[in-house]
Amino acid sequence: MHNGYMISTDPDRIDLVAVHAYLTRAYWSTGIPIETVRRAATHSLCFGVYRDDEQVGYARAITDRATFAYLADVYVLEAHRGQGLGKRLIEQVLAHPDLQDLRRFMLVTRDAAGLYAPYGFQPLVDPSGIMQIRRPNPYAHE
Repeated sequence: MHNGYMISTDPDRIDLVAVHAYLTRAYWSTGIPIETVRRAATHSLCFGVYRDDEQVGYARAITDRATFAYLADVYVLEAHRGQGLGKRLIEQVLAHPDLQDLRRFMLVTRDAAGLYAPYGFQPLVDPSGIMQIRRPNPYAHE
């Protein structure tokens, strides 16, 4: 508990309707179908931020729980920002026992590098070996 808020990894507590409502308007996932949100959550280690019974934040780690993780879909609802919840959420993700001693922990952000930098996330030193298939708006056709 932190100022009346709780962070939990209990998959039964995740409110996928609330997560979808946020993600469908987020710059990185505009228009994402709820079934895609559901499938992504099922195959990830998810963290929910709660105030009483309302889910007000979320993050998920896409991981093999041994060598690699990718942090995705991190948010705190606008009405609950400014209370350190984003920091607490990142701290809880990084402290999770299944995410220790990984060779690589990655994320992509357009506007929140300042949140992640104090926890050791930094720009790629040598991106020459990193490759991707990028689909900027994959949900537009659905």
